[in-house]
Amino acid sequence: MAFHAEGLVAIVVFYLAILAVGIWAAWKTKNTGSEGDRSEAIIVGGRDIGLLVGGFTMTATWVGGGYINGTAEAVYVPGYGLAWAQAPIGYSLSLILGGLFFAKPMRSKGYVTMLDPFQQLYGKRMGGLLFIPALMGEMFWAAAIFSALGATISVIVDINVNISVIISALIATMYTLVGGVYSVAYTDVVQLFCIFLGLWISVPFAMSHPAVTDIGLTAVHHVHQEPWLGSINSLDIYTWLDNFLLLTLGGIPWQAYFQRVLSSSSATYAQVLSFLAAFGCLVMALPAVLIGAIGASTAWNETEYGVPDPMSKKEADMILPIVLQYLCPVYISFFGLGAVSAAVMSSADSSILSASSMFARNIYQLSFRQNASDREIVWVMRITVFLFGASATAMALLASSVYGLWYLSSDLVYIVIFPQLLCVLFIKGTNTYGAIAGYLFGIVLRITGGEPYLYLQPLIYYPGCYPDENNIYIQRFPFKTLAMLSSFFANIIVSYLAKYLFESGTLPPKLDFLDAVVARYSREHMDKATLVKSDNIVLNELAPVNPRHSLTLSSTFTNKEAFNYVDSSPELSNTEDN
Repeated sequence: MAFHAEGLVAIVVFYLAILAVGIWAAWKTKNTGSEGDRSEAIIVGGRDIGLLVGGFTMTATWVGGGYINGTAEAVYVPGYGLAWAQAPIGYSLSLILGGLFFAKPMRSKGYVTMLDPFQQLYGKRMGGLLFIPALMGEMFWAAAIFSALGATISVIVDINVNISVIISALIATMYTLVGGVYSVAYTDVVQLFCIFLGLWISVPFAMSHPAVTDIGLTAVHHVHQEPWLGSINSLDIYTWLDNFLLLTLGGIPWQAYFQRVLSSSSATYAQVLSFLAAFGCLVMALPAVLIGAIGASTAWNETEYGVPDPMSKKEADMILPIVLQYLCPVYISFFGLGAVSAAVMSSADSSILSASSMFARNIYQLSFRQNASDREIVWVMRITVFLFGASATAMALLASSVYGLWYLSSDLVYIVIFPQLLCVLFIKGTNTYGAIAGYLFGIVLRITGGEPYLYLQPLIYYPGCYPDENNIYIQRFPFKTLAMLSSFFANIIVSYLAKYLFESGTLPPKLDFLDAVVARYSREHMDKATLVKSDNIVLNELAPVNPRHSLTLSSTFTNKEAFNYVDSSPELSNTEDN
């Protein structure tokens, strides 16, 4: 394949335009807010991102390289098809559920990152533990999409994969480094526009290629391969449901999502942004679905691609750039390439900023340097943006199973962080002991279920498991959802058990080594009473004692404060370790 100078020029122009927008947004950040809240302006943009920019940036966060390429691949692969392209519906439902139940309480309480409520309720140790799967998810996701971008560019432009990965990562890291969430948000607007325009321009040209059969015919009839509408085998229905729930519920507890929620100008806007992004995800998936259908409807032996077809060459994951390369005119394929690289960068920059934000605030500031100056936090964020960007790039270049690592870490987000988020926001009475139990329970059940991408054999063989061609057992049972539910109930049961044991006197207060029950109870009541000495007792300053009312099951276990929102944004004060 010859070197395409035109394609290289097109990519350079696109990247320079993105960098220019990112630098302009960084300048805008410098002129937002006072010097005292510079770090918060980088993380949540002064909380003044409106509906238009917010809707674009939240949509672009999900509509990334994995979303576009993965949807096209699922539709193309014989035996799977549109029935298994779960990301568009799954992520859209995830955004709707996030808007309905999670956006308003998080934004109303003025949190700065997703981990703030965990550290507020469970203490800095638990916040540090939850940072691990959150960081793994963001970093492996960024590495996976950098890897996909390098391969995509090399297909069309024929330049070295490593060079394309490094340059793309440098651009994304550079504007994230200087501008924070403003740079990410405003570049997302440009990138989403390029994705939409680039893919939609490519579809008519690809569809009109002489080697492409009518996609309406190939949707239901076997022409070049099995129909691209696909089907769900009765044996695989539980696997389908397990993966669908992972996308829908596991798509909520990501810092990249809550960064947009917490950056919005009000709690109501945060909800509306989620609903707009849900609609945007569906719209942006349409060209990817059509490109996958076109790939399944093409006689590849009649194109320059030749034989065997992409599936036989094990290049199904590259079907989108292959369609752009071989079924579209050269100038159209280059424009489509810009769309794909835009999709990747719009997700990579979000992941890098999310990881940096959580580390700077929840690990460095709240756990180790509570009195750190705002300038110090800003520099910690800049350093970690660079380090996390470099780490994701290195993994994209060196790791052979980046996607396998990302699948495992995204499972941990679903299994560990989602049930913890439910408990911390909506279940009254959970504490650090329950949180740790749920954390460990979920991780153990997930790892013992195995992971084919990492060639990890299961230790627990659930009903219906079977060996693949590498003799690695595949689980048909929905063990991921089982692990998530087990983590959720373990948190509640252990929390209430610990509460009962300490408050009933079965266990002495000195055994409450995490200060999660006895010390927490004392601190809550200190705020409501006046601590007095013998020489300053004033009876009318003491808090009145109210009679104990009867309790119902719902009032005991439901955190009513989560449903009584006040549309304001008080800042989260630095909390001590529980």
